[in-house]
Amino acid sequence: MLLIASANGSVGMAAGWTILRAGGSALDAVEAAARMVEANPDDHSVGFGGYPNLEGEVELDASIMDGATRRAGAVGAVCGYRHPITIARGVMERLPHVMVVGRGAERLASELGMERENLLTPESEASWREGRDGELPSSDSRRRLLDRVSSLFTDPEHVAGTVNFLAIDGAGHLASAVSTSGWAWKYPGRLGDSPVIGAGNYCDDRYGAAACTGWGELAIRGATAHTVVGGLAAGLPLELAAERAMNELRGLDVPGGEPIMQLVALDSAGHHLGLSSQPGNSYVAWEEGQDNYATLPRRLVPITGQ
Repeated sequence: MLLIASANGSVGMAAGWTILRAGGSALDAVEAAARMVEANPDDHSVGFGGYPNLEGEVELDASIMDGATRRAGAVGAVCGYRHPITIARGVMERLPHVMVVGRGAERLASELGMERENLLTPESEASWREGRDGELPSSDSRRRLLDRVSSLFTDPEHVAGTVNFLAIDGAGHLASAVSTSGWAWKYPGRLGDSPVIGAGNYCDDRYGAAACTGWGELAIRGATAHTVVGGLAAGLPLELAAERAMNELRGLDVPGGEPIMQLVALDSAGHHLGLSSQPGNSYVAWEEGQDNYATLPRRLVPITGQ
């Protein structure tokens, strides 16, 4: 058994590991772990208390994938529900679709018995006002959103947060979950890589799984998560498959600032790693035989330059 996550997933590791240790499924484990992060108001990149969009509204995206069947569910631009990962699982298990967004995803959440709530906390609202120079979203300011959108995306703390969970259960099945509130001050309705299967999330029992954090637009353009798993399918060892996926992003332009990409990945044998385009980052892993999760360094793979 194995459970790995981006560093901010540490608050959900115990919930996920409890399920795996009791013989539960990898799918149940990654959903439960992600829900813990979504409920954490101190994490402004995910769920309740997430950074809002340019109009001051928290919009959430998530996806979940079952490696045994390659079924997947994803939601995007969800407002008013703190657990988009559970809505995403509802898409996978209750609908003949893979992705549902906006009002449709919110309607599904209601039909699943979830309660609508205000996701904006005083701290996340204060951060939004700071970025907007205290400006309220009046009719006039809404007309000027397009002029402001690019100038705000230069602070890594506000544009690169997401939570990833990858698991292998006692039966050897894999699952993956990704959840995010996306870029702070994003243009309303923006979707990043987190809800895009193959970009920010991909999982296949036969080969492995990968999930991304960072500039979602880069992972979409590079199909980064699928590129990792595709490399494993081609026979590459995990390290080379993941490094190749990162290197595929070299030379891609971003709207201001330095491109940021991080990924966590594992293969079907249980080998795992974390990579980052920036130094000093980590991920967490809990393996069978351990009393608790360990915090491990991500290997640096720069993606600037050609």
